[in-house]
Amino acid sequence: MDFSSSIGLERCRSFINCQLNPAGHPSYVAHPNGVQWKAVTISRQAGSGGHSVGAHLAELLQTRSPQASPPWTVFDKNLVEKVLEDHHLPNRLARFMREDRISEISDTMDELFGLHPPSWTLVHKTADTILRLAEVGHVILIGRGAHVITRKLNYVFHVRLVGSLERRVKYMQELEHLSAEAARAMVQRDDVGRARFLKKYFKKDINDPLLYHLVINTDLISYHDAARIIADQVAPVPSPGTRQLAPTAE
Repeated sequence: MDFSSSIGLERCRSFINCQLNPAGHPSYVAHPNGVQWKAVTISRQAGSGGHSVGAHLAELLQTRSPQASPPWTVFDKNLVEKVLEDHHLPNRLARFMREDRISEISDTMDELFGLHPPSWTLVHKTADTILRLAEVGHVILIGRGAHVITRKLNYVFHVRLVGSLERRVKYMQELEHLSAEAARAMVQRDDVGRARFLKKYFKKDINDPLLYHLVINTDLISYHDAARIIADQVAPVPSPGTRQLAPTAE
């Protein structure tokens, strides 16, 4: 699996070690108004810039954290390796954990012939890792139903990134060096797969705006500005008149 666009497993291990041995530093900052956000989830339409926004956000949040605080770390593709490591699963299972890319028929056949654990088992293990990371704090969790898995944790901030099909296809063309036709097919396949994943395992509509604190249209807002908007809610720079969304228990 190619993890060149993600943080990488070694950096994630360093993050966990740093968080579990914080040398007296809290894993999150208590702001003057009492709002305490420990983690951010990003749900995204394919090609809407989830990984770019996540990377910008991690940098912004780090600059707004106290000196010597644990690093804000993005878990996206590397989340799969973290799940496999946490639950002592073989690396070959990684291909079965890509947000429901495998059809239900193929999934059922593979389970019958013992080629991988039941998909529900893999989802449960993924959820366990996501909850552990959210509790540790200073994490940005991209995809895999993280916003639903952590919905009862009132210290997790949820974001949805959307955009027009045309702009998302163009972005995917440039990112993956694809033809327009191939990029469109990839975007549509990913959108359908992610929606099916959330509906199958969590009985939720991925496009329901009520699942998120913020929904951002990256057609109209740049990735860097999107990250700044999120950071202003999670770790605002103190200034007169700053308004912040307060977390609420479900």
